[in-house]
Amino acid sequence: MKYGSLILEKKEYVYLKRILNVSGYAEDFETQKSLQRLSEELRNAQIVDEQEMPEDVIRFNSKIMVYSENGWERTLQLVIPSEKDTKQDKISILTPMGAALFGYSQGDTIEWDFPSGKQQIRIVTVTQNEKKKKIETSFYKN
Repeated sequence: MKYGSLILEKKEYVYLKRILNVSGYAEDFETQKSLQRLSEELRNAQIVDEQEMPEDVIRFNSKIMVYSENGWERTLQLVIPSEKDTKQDKISILTPMGAALFGYSQGDTIEWDFPSGKQQIRIVTVTQNEKKKKIETSFYKN
């Protein structure tokens, strides 16, 4: 792990903790297990201000290219649950893949339990989307 632990921006951390607290309804065991593991990793995460966030760390709206040890490669965008759209490769933080990637950085390799079994995923590239402002304003709406 490039930075020694997950790195999260403060507002995103607060939002993520909130949705994890209400996501106990996850429909399948693998998803519940992934969200539980993410919750555990958050205990040791570095929480930083927006201006201290490294550009290569995966956060909400990041576009990520991942490569699996099984030989597949995928480009996706990590989004809040209400914006998920699998046809546009927008995955929710509340999916096993979303939970696995959040807070990691470009170059990291993650071993995670997915519905298809344990896999190693390498984060090839991370690009930040300029849509961050919308997310920040939606954090405190509820």
